[in-house]
Amino acid sequence: MRVVVLVDGEHYPPVTRWGILAARTMGYVPAAALFLGGTEKVQPGALPELGVPVRAAGEDPQRALAEAIDELSPEGILDLSDEPVIGYRERMELAAVALARGVPYLGPDFRLDPPIGGPPLPVPTVAVIGTGKRAGKTAIAGEVARVAARRRLNPVVVAMGRGGPATPQVARAGSVDLDHLLGLVRRGEHAASDYLEDAITAGVTTIGARRSGGGLAGAPIASNVRPAAELAVGLGAGLVVLEGSGSAVPPVPWDAGILVVPVSVPPEYLGGYLGPFRLLLSDLVVVTMVHGPQAGDENLLALRSHVQRLCADARVLVTDLQPVPLGEVRGKDVFFTTTAPGAVAARQVRSLEAAHGCRVVGWSARLADRAGLAQDMDEAKEYEILLTELKAAAVDVACDRALARGAQVVFIDNHAVVVEGDVDLPTAVGETIDLARERRARR
Repeated sequence: MRVVVLVDGEHYPPVTRWGILAARTMGYVPAAALFLGGTEKVQPGALPELGVPVRAAGEDPQRALAEAIDELSPEGILDLSDEPVIGYRERMELAAVALARGVPYLGPDFRLDPPIGGPPLPVPTVAVIGTGKRAGKTAIAGEVARVAARRRLNPVVVAMGRGGPATPQVARAGSVDLDHLLGLVRRGEHAASDYLEDAITAGVTTIGARRSGGGLAGAPIASNVRPAAELAVGLGAGLVVLEGSGSAVPPVPWDAGILVVPVSVPPEYLGGYLGPFRLLLSDLVVVTMVHGPQAGDENLLALRSHVQRLCADARVLVTDLQPVPLGEVRGKDVFFTTTAPGAVAARQVRSLEAAHGCRVVGWSARLADRAGLAQDMDEAKEYEILLTELKAAAVDVACDRALARGAQVVFIDNHAVVVEGDVDLPTAVGETIDLARERRARR
């Protein structure tokens, strides 16, 4: 394997040469060494003689590594450096740089492989990824699809999930309704998979895929996303929208990326571990649920700082999610179910009553807790409409109980509304789509 070797000045040069020689016996072919700094055992300002070309990383090791990869096209990065020159956080940032460029990052006792591979799709592709579950990815992917549809780009959403189908399933625009979802439940299938929510809320054709597991950089151990994405192309997609699952990323290359980050996420999830990898793949960062119970100016400031430090070119928008019924509820008594935390759900209730004129006679924030949801609904007062997100137990528990009472079912969409940023979300999404199309044209 042809590699760039990372070295430091905390090792005596003869010891570093010894390490490189050992690496050669293991099958590594050093194309160059990147000297990351440290002057305890080398002369200040001098580069050690290591038997391979040596270049200095200078004040920005991440940029220097990126340039080395772009110029030398190595098959891997072999890290022979050590703390304190490169600490734990800095090492993961270097790993993020390599993985974002499709290059494995290796060390004496570890190997990190890029989670994205294979050929790019022949059409512009936008990915919506996140730092974890319940970040708001489906809401943002739906906005991308709506903006693209208004531009007549014929978008197709490919959504992977832990409950996705064994073979990619197509949900044609306008084909998904309550009867269709109930039929899935009767056949023992997951009726609240993200691709079905996308189909209902965005009104475009979607394809469901599945994944199992999620590595540090977001790679599943198995997925059928590639055939799902190729199916989208075969259906005539003018734009493919790849929707990630939890912190897992679609394993298919994309042209432009959107990272969705809940404001309550620990800042280290974005600036540490392999959060930098996700940032480096993103052109737009959407912070969601800014008015949630765990939101705070200090946390938001830390998230912004990480974006600025690691991905200064990315635009940051701070948003809040507002529930929008997909049917008429004005003047009706409704029961509302959601996966949002209790405090957020209470605020959503007030928003629904104020903006849509319904009377929320009861609600449950336990949509992801089947037993708890069943208890809340069994104890509820009479209502005319179940107003629910299409997530978790929405169909098999919530809809089933509502229909047994003779109530109607209206699904809701969560729209991200910008509260801090230089443009609104549709404009930012449109510019990201334009960027994807420009990059695809240059391929």
